[in-house]
Amino acid sequence: MSGKKYIKGFLEDIVLHLIGENGEMYGYEITQKVRDLSKGVIAITEGALYPVLHKLEREEKLAVSYRKIDGRLRKYYRLTPEGGKRTESASQELAEFLNGLVGLFNLNTGNA
Repeated sequence: MSGKKYIKGFLEDIVLHLIGENGEMYGYEITQKVRDLSKGVIAITEGALYPVLHKLEREEKLAVSYRKIDGRLRKYYRLTPEGGKRTESASQELAEFLNGLVGLFNLNTGNA
């Protein structure tokens, strides 16, 4: 299962969380980190990612800087204070939501 139908509502929070954890990241790096950390269960296409990055930048939740890498400019994203606040609240909301799903679906999480 790719989880595509579940990712859309969490994509902004995933992006903000990863950038917050790593200090700064560029787009392709984000897609690879998501794939690696989720062991391939979650895949984010660049076509889905870049509109989210641009939206978060417009909303001033992300700031950008550029670096020349191998003769090309690469755009790096980092959290703004507003993005950091959003990340904190989203983590709490997600934990509550996941606990609700576990109860709703009567899932055995192995935490007895």
